[in-house]
Amino acid sequence: MPARQVSELFRRLHELNPRPTTELLYTTPFELLVAVILSAQATDVGVNKATRKLFALANTPQAMLRLGEEELKRHISTIGLFNAKASHIIATCRMLVDQYDGVVPRSREALEALPGVGRKTANVVLNTAFGEPTIAVDTHIFRVANRTGLAPGRTVREVEDRLMQVVPQEYLKDAHHWLILHGRYVCKARKPDCPHCVISDLCAYPHKTPAE
Repeated sequence: MPARQVSELFRRLHELNPRPTTELLYTTPFELLVAVILSAQATDVGVNKATRKLFALANTPQAMLRLGEEELKRHISTIGLFNAKASHIIATCRMLVDQYDGVVPRSREALEALPGVGRKTANVVLNTAFGEPTIAVDTHIFRVANRTGLAPGRTVREVEDRLMQVVPQEYLKDAHHWLILHGRYVCKARKPDCPHCVISDLCAYPHKTPAE
């Protein structure tokens, strides 16, 4: 996609939603970190339902350790892979307390060293909690980037690297949220809502859905 069209694409997404943010509910970087770990292969709605009660009881690494792994499992049992996620969260809390005085670190290297935290989770925390211009490529962003021709790539990392190259600097901090929301509600996997898409004329997808 030509640079002029890329700029116009993000201008329209900005105009539609000037202050995009995650749909995960959180009030601190730690709460966001836990919510993102829980969100792997789960919906934000499902995660929010669990964390509303969980964070009322334990919203710091110290409190989560006092809660314990078995009690944590009980609170997140409605979320997929909850056994592994509970183990990762408790191990992460222990590292945060032992190495960072209970504070979520602001560096990618430190975040990715935490149990259950990969590049995508680190990118979300860096972007959403700390305002860093990073892009966490999930299935929605991967689909939108390839389908539109914005930043095609065969792997998640290829798409991330291309997005970091082509997204104009002024839009880079919020691009992550715009693209996720666009993929979630408009450029859906099975049937994209092309007739109501604000960037349809810029999109290279050859199989656009017609107006009904």
